[in-house]
Amino acid sequence: MKKKDVVFTIGLSIFMGVLWIAGELVMGLWIPVRPKAHLWWLIFVVGFTLVVNVWHSLLEDTSDAKDPRREKYDRKVNKRKNRKKNKKRK
Repeated sequence: MKKKDVVFTIGLSIFMGVLWIAGELVMGLWIPVRPKAHLWWLIFVVGFTLVVNVWHSLLEDTSDAKDPRREKYDRKVNKRKNRKKNKKRK
């Protein structure tokens, strides 16, 4: 597991925890609900967190596939080509 994935998972968990607490406060203080609603809210938050986390882990990270040296070379070559084109135009 890469550092980016760990940071995403921890951040998502903290965010969903805060969202769950906010929902519990709203249901407890302002919206009268049945006791089962608290259980369903917990199941929804945990399920949604798991789905988003699995979806994120299945995305391919292409940032490692690119070679920094090759990108630097490509930038230099493109600069030279652009300079030559600009000189021809003048």
